[in-house]
Amino acid sequence: MQTMALSTESRMIAGVVLLTIVTIEVGGWFMTRIARGAVPMTDFQRSFARAGHGHAGVLVILSLVGLLYVDATSLTGAMLWIARLGLPVAAILMPAGFFAASAGRNATGPNRFVWVLWIGALSLTAGVISLGVGLLTA
Repeated sequence: MQTMALSTESRMIAGVVLLTIVTIEVGGWFMTRIARGAVPMTDFQRSFARAGHGHAGVLVILSLVGLLYVDATSLTGAMLWIARLGLPVAAILMPAGFFAASAGRNATGPNRFVWVLWIGALSLTAGVISLGVGLLTA
């Protein structure tokens, strides 16, 4: 059975991504406080906190899986870096966008920081498209 080694760049990014799991764990603890009613929040804020926490976990896993595949492509230059960083950047920006957009006392709708969520979504889209195309054309 042949094994594929990660490039130094992918290995380093994967290490950083793995360390972000600690923040997701802290978020899980905070979610238990929200569920117990220890943190006053509107229904909107609770739903955005759940969405932010859920997206963080899923996107970190997707980032790690993507890093396993990016070195199997023949991508170079900017396309390689978009494929390599698009998912990890989305794993940071999308959850941050949910949390930032719902900040403030008694918020009932997204504030002006919702743009962070959409930049994260663009990063995710660019990352998966470049990685997918890279794998199909390798």
